[in-house]
Amino acid sequence: MKRCGLLGEKLGHSYSCQVHRALGNPDYVLKEIAPDALGDFLRARDFAGLNVTIPYKQAVIPYVDALTDTAREVGAVNTLYFDASGALWGDNTDVYGFCTMLEGIDVRGKKALVLGSGGTSHTACYALRALGAGDCIVVSRRGAVNYENVYSLHADAEVIVNATPVGMFPNNGARPIDIRRFPRLCAVADVIYNPARTALLQDADALGIPRAGGLSMLVAQAARSVERFSGRALGEEAWRGALRQVAASLRGVALVGMPGCGKSTIAQAVAQELGRACVDLDAEIEREAGKSIPEIFAQEGEEAFRAAETRAARQFSRENAVLATGGGCVLRAENAQALRANSLVVWLKRAIDQLPREGRPLSVGNLYEMEQKRAPYYLAASDVQIENQGSVEEVAAAVVAALREGAVHL
Repeated sequence: MKRCGLLGEKLGHSYSCQVHRALGNPDYVLKEIAPDALGDFLRARDFAGLNVTIPYKQAVIPYVDALTDTAREVGAVNTLYFDASGALWGDNTDVYGFCTMLEGIDVRGKKALVLGSGGTSHTACYALRALGAGDCIVVSRRGAVNYENVYSLHADAEVIVNATPVGMFPNNGARPIDIRRFPRLCAVADVIYNPARTALLQDADALGIPRAGGLSMLVAQAARSVERFSGRALGEEAWRGALRQVAASLRGVALVGMPGCGKSTIAQAVAQELGRACVDLDAEIEREAGKSIPEIFAQEGEEAFRAAETRAARQFSRENAVLATGGGCVLRAENAQALRANSLVVWLKRAIDQLPREGRPLSVGNLYEMEQKRAPYYLAASDVQIENQGSVEEVAAAVVAALREGAVHL
């Protein structure tokens, strides 16, 4: 049976199968094809339809019978489909996906910087012009405008689009440009969808600048390609429902809050409900160190513990697990950034007089003062705040509901 699938060279981290399952195609497959085998594969036409990713968006063009106007003008193809006569067409649904990603962001008349010079950059420039943007300046490592002179040449940029892989998993935390140096900046978009919140997008959040991430682009372009494969319209609600489903399945949950507020217990219940791994960062730190946290504090000091905490936060926040963090985890900005990259961060709150102290090195003092100092950090790091006042099942259900509702907005 001929199937639809994704054509590329290396597809190990692709989300496409999850996306297409959510769109109603459980038989979607990944087709990793080496460059020297591409021609034979395409000439055989043993497929029902294909999405195309790097490095083949230009390479497939000689093998199609016709191009849509969009694919021809962009100069790149990301969708191959057959019409009723059996002719193989090349289309570019990335443009539709990109425009969808920018919904709610007005780029009309604004000067835009597009980071990167590959196929995604061409798509971004085409879409920005279609949306009415002003000048579109391509920034690349070896171009006339590069990452050194862009600050002096185009400090008046109003929109920045990252069309490079900088900041993509597993290199979470990297950023291609310092957006703080663009005083007129009013919008940031990043086509990366893993992690959900790249360092670039978190920088925008910190500055209060509207921004958009790449998962909506991925799902919207996939939905349009499904329409090409099937010859029927999906409808907007179908793909938006798929977006919510995919976002909730890919994003993790990180619980933050005061020591003893119930993070470990609630994390276990949430993980069980979602069918996810549960990771207690403090337990992982103890396992790595071969000693208890009180022993780490006594023998090595708080700074050594915080360094271990940062390593654990960076390691486990890359998965869609449910994380229970230590009470002081988000006091370090790099920890909060790591947690926020791919997780819904929940501030779990409990009355101070209900917090236990035994076995907690920093809970022997005034917990009211500790909470006053830490509350701004919890608030800044968290997406939602949930009171841990009901049963374990009730609180866990509230966390799961928050994930299903809020993951799409990360």
